[in-house]
Amino acid sequence: MNAHPQASIDADPTLPLVRITRDFAATPAQLMRAHTHPELFSRWVGPDGMTNRIVTWDARNGGEWRYVAGRDGEEYGFRGCFHTIGDDVIVQTFTFEGMPDDVSLETLRFEDLGDGRTRLHAQSLVDSMEGRDAWLASGMEVGVDQGYVKLDALLADEGR
Repeated sequence: MNAHPQASIDADPTLPLVRITRDFAATPAQLMRAHTHPELFSRWVGPDGMTNRIVTWDARNGGEWRYVAGRDGEEYGFRGCFHTIGDDVIVQTFTFEGMPDDVSLETLRFEDLGDGRTRLHAQSLVDSMEGRDAWLASGMEVGVDQGYVKLDALLADEGR
């Protein structure tokens, strides 16, 4: 039996929008820190077997970020800008450097469920329905689910 919840990944039927929802055994502040602290972020983001190197990380309103994920001698760059960093929200752009013309606008909200639990609501608005469908077909759910399992472990370790 899977001890970790799986993320719910849904495509909006009328907009080029992907929504991801998942619960965590952590407070909103802990999840915010895991998403904005570069050393913590690099430890959990992405699928198993990837190593992440932070190149630029300025987690503030108007700041920029860039990291490179690598595995088996291949590297993949990702970059964006932090538009808003709030107490329980992050608004940022996201670009896979292999497809530099495809920029998504991401909003992450951390809903306090009480008892040290938080529901993450993430949505990504992409340029077109075709772009959204290509994103969904890329196997992104594997990276999302495996990354969030690593985030569960990181949050458990931080809580000790």
